[in-house]
Amino acid sequence: MPKLLAALPVLASLWALTGCVPAAEAPQGPGTPPAAAYFALGTEPGWTLEITPGMLNYDGDYGDTKIVVANPGARPSFNGERYVTPQLTVDITHAACSDGMSDRRYRDTVTLTAEGKTVKGCGGGVLPPAELAGTSWTFVSIGGVAVARDRPTSLAFEDAKLSGSAGCNRFSGGYDSKGDTLTAGPLMATEMACPGAGMTQENAFFALMQGPVRLSLPADGTLILTGAEGRTAVLKRVI
Repeated sequence: MPKLLAALPVLASLWALTGCVPAAEAPQGPGTPPAAAYFALGTEPGWTLEITPGMLNYDGDYGDTKIVVANPGARPSFNGERYVTPQLTVDITHAACSDGMSDRRYRDTVTLTAEGKTVKGCGGGVLPPAELAGTSWTFVSIGGVAVARDRPTSLAFEDAKLSGSAGCNRFSGGYDSKGDTLTAGPLMATEMACPGAGMTQENAFFALMQGPVRLSLPADGTLILTGAEGRTAVLKRVI
């Protein structure tokens, strides 16, 4: 017999991006490099770019072209930054970008000219999905503890329904998203008793979801739910 869980008000006050420091946070002005590494990539042909405080490291044409030059510092440009060297020119525009090979979206659009050849791609922090509907996740850790490998977990969002398992019982219910606020529930869950870690991590997840939860999406593509007292659940996207 399913049991009814209380409605879970989930506040998505922001999608906090961590990991790679976005170009918007890089110091401005000639001779002033970013405070930490910035990454960009593109396809057809495949290329990557790393900007560190000391250098621009370009790997293009699927690895056939390699250029490493001293970082000249960022110049302010329209809605972004520009790096200019004799071999490389990099224009970073703060506008959402898709890599063209997946549904992953990035904060910046990047245009790069390497020895006269221009390519386009994406860079900066990974943006959250355009919408939750159609996304599926598995749990990595709950309450700072790695989930048991022998207990399958999931969290999936459909048009107006979410469902999943935190390691023991299956739960499901409706959800409504308005602006930055996601309200889930009421949720129905089975009443199966699971020995060991499965029940423990499930209880930790339900406790986490009893109050407002902040959502963040680091550059590695994980989803982090942070609740009261800093309790977290970390999930990874199912491709």
